[in-house]
Amino acid sequence: MNPLILIPARMSATRLPDKPLADIGGKPMIVRAWEQAMLSGLPVAVAAGDQAIVDVIEAAGGTAVLTDPALPSGSDRIRAALNQLDPDGAHDAVINLQGDMPFADPGLATACAALLHGEPSCDIATLIAPEADTSDRSNADVVKAVVALADGQHHGRALYFTRSTLYGDAPVWRHIGLYGYRREALERFCAAPPSPLEKREKLEQLRALEMGLQIWASVIDEAPLSVDNPADLEVARAIATADRA
Repeated sequence: MNPLILIPARMSATRLPDKPLADIGGKPMIVRAWEQAMLSGLPVAVAAGDQAIVDVIEAAGGTAVLTDPALPSGSDRIRAALNQLDPDGAHDAVINLQGDMPFADPGLATACAALLHGEPSCDIATLIAPEADTSDRSNADVVKAVVALADGQHHGRALYFTRSTLYGDAPVWRHIGLYGYRREALERFCAAPPSPLEKREKLEQLRALEMGLQIWASVIDEAPLSVDNPADLEVARAIATADRA
């Protein structure tokens, strides 16, 4: 298997405008995300929706591809970038990392790649982490993964994803929005229209399940910080300041 990491990024985030260029300890957030991905040892590029993102990544010494800013999702953006960077299909898998996770462990990308390599039936690999606290169970902003996972197992097949409160007094798995796609699965997924469950839950991974694609999930110890709003950005800046101290 020959995976490529792609990081989709665009400037028009509603809750945090110009988010990829937000300064965190003297570096744009997208540069920090790219630097962390580079530590994985896999080839990395940024799938940018805006020229300003291309400019900061290239200034940092990285590779970035300008894609149509009107593309509807990160999955569509990485597909467009993949076809520009690798039209001959040398990369048979692509890892979709998030540009708003500036401190993500580089092992997250390799965990997705390992799951694709080790599970022949896995079309899409993703990650799950234990709930942070019991309030996650009823928080609609926390996406819960229902995974066929026996005690002691560290990966299993995902059966569903939901924003709803799960039944029963048991811990839940938080879904981490990182994906590894077999190339043909990415093509199929992006070619399909949004599905009924996807539109109901506002979760695009449900389209894949409705299509019959298999999603497998690996367990990680803790969800990485995702910068979604100004409060998250302040947390990220505090982490960067502490790291420099």
